[in-house]
Amino acid sequence: MPRALVIADSAWAVNDVLSTLTHGVWEVELLDDPLQSGAKVAELDPDVVIIDLQIKNMGGMAIVRQIRADPDIEEVPRLVLMLDREADRFLAKRAGADAWVVKPFQADQLRQAMGVALEV
Repeated sequence: MPRALVIADSAWAVNDVLSTLTHGVWEVELLDDPLQSGAKVAELDPDVVIIDLQIKNMGGMAIVRQIRADPDIEEVPRLVLMLDREADRFLAKRAGADAWVVKPFQADQLRQAMGVALEV
């Protein structure tokens, strides 16, 4: 079963992701402390990490860079950002995200982004 790590502190964003992924296909882990992102990715070895654009005092772009630069992560998983606006796509790409969705998103949009991210 594939594993997803959701890094977000917004209840509605987490609920939208969970409603999309918890149909018996994905094992989902949650994290609301962005400073623990690298350690949690190294511990869980997820297939995909879904990251909100802003979590507490850390931006999603910084989290993407932190995960990519963490020496304890043997293989960086695919990274999907949840963006606040369409214009943030440029920043997501520049930060190294593999895919993104713009909030509010529909379940099929997230599934499509994850499909792109996982090269399905």
